[in-house]
Amino acid sequence: MPDTPAAQRLTKRTLVTASHAIERAALAAAEDGPMVVFALFQRLPYFERERRVYESIAGRAAATVVGLVGDQVPEPPAGAEAVLLDEKDDLAREWTVVVLTPRFGAVLVAYDLEQFQAGAATLESGRLFEARTSFRRDEALHEVLRLHKQLGDRLSPAARSAVDAVVDRVRDLPATPGESRADAALRLFTARAERDHDRLRSGPGKTREPETPGDTDLAGEPGLLRWSGTTGVTASGVLPVAVLAVRITHAAGAPEGPIGRTATRQHQAAIELLVSRLRPGDRAVKAGPDEFMLLLPALDQDAAVRFAYELVAAFSAAEARSAFLSATVTVALTVTRRRPLPQDELHRALDWAVTQNAPVVTIAG
Repeated sequence: MPDTPAAQRLTKRTLVTASHAIERAALAAAEDGPMVVFALFQRLPYFERERRVYESIAGRAAATVVGLVGDQVPEPPAGAEAVLLDEKDDLAREWTVVVLTPRFGAVLVAYDLEQFQAGAATLESGRLFEARTSFRRDEALHEVLRLHKQLGDRLSPAARSAVDAVVDRVRDLPATPGESRADAALRLFTARAERDHDRLRSGPGKTREPETPGDTDLAGEPGLLRWSGTTGVTASGVLPVAVLAVRITHAAGAPEGPIGRTATRQHQAAIELLVSRLRPGDRAVKAGPDEFMLLLPALDQDAAVRFAYELVAAFSAAEARSAFLSATVTVALTVTRRRPLPQDELHRALDWAVTQNAPVVTIAG
C-alpha cells in the first residue's frame, strides 16, 4: 500500500463538501461492482440529513454499513444496516465515509478534535477535524479492513460475507491506472475549499451587520440561534461549549459629574469590559438590558469556572481604575454538549444566584 496521505486540519464545512463528493462517486453509474460502503456519522441527526442519499447507495451496494452513537439502533435504509457505537468507542469520534469496489476506492476519515475555528459562521461549520481524503483504492481497502475488524461481530453475517467477497476481488485485481491523479485532484479540492472558507471568514471587504443595534460585537437572539445551530442540523454529544449567563448590576446613585458618568456610559463601559474578556471565536449574546449569554466553544469545566471568577474580579477591579464603571457581575455557567444549549436552565440558576448573593454558580451540562 502507498504511504498514507498526510492528515489535514479541516472544518466541518469543508468536510461536508468532500463527503458529498465521495457519496456522489458511489452513486455514479459504473461497471466495477460489487461495492461496499462504510459511513460513520457520530450522531443520528447527521445521518438523518443524508438518509435519502444512503437509501440510493444501499440500492447499488453489496453492503452498506452506517455507524453512529445512540440510545437504540436507528431504522436503516432498505438494504443497509446500522451499527450502534458506544460513546467511549474510538469510532464514536470519527466521521468516516469509505467506498470500495474492485476498480475504485474513495476515503474520508476525519477525527473530531473537539475544537472550534474562530470566525466560523456557525458552531457546527466551525468544528475542527484531523482528516484524510483519498481517491486511492488501496487506501480504501485499508480502511475497509480496519472498520471490518473494529466493528467485528457487530456486523451481520451477511455484511461480513459481502465485505469479504469485495476484499477478495480487490486483491485479485491491480490498481486502476491514473487513480493517483484523481487522488491529487481531491486533495487540492479540499485544501482550496478550506482556504476559500477562510477568505470568506476574514477576507478583504467582509462586513458584519450588527444584530443588536448599538451593541457592537454582540449578537441578538436570532444571531444566537443561527450560530449555535438551533435553526440547522446539529446534534447533542459533540463539541463541548461553556455557556455563561451573566447579569451586570450597576451601583445605584452614581453622580453625573463633569466626566459624564451617566447610566449610558456605565452600560457601555460594562459591555466593553465584558467583550474584552472573550477569546477569538467566543460569542456574547444580549439577553436583556443588563444580562448576557457568553458562549465559549471547546472550553472545559475548570477553565470555564476560572473564566467566571476572573470576570467577577475584573469588574471588582474596574471601579478603582475607571470613572465610567461601578458594577458587579453574577455568573451562572455550565459546560455542555447538549443542543440546543440550556439557556432556560441557566437563566433560572442566574436568578437564584442573584437572590443568594453568590457571584458564581454552576449547573450540570
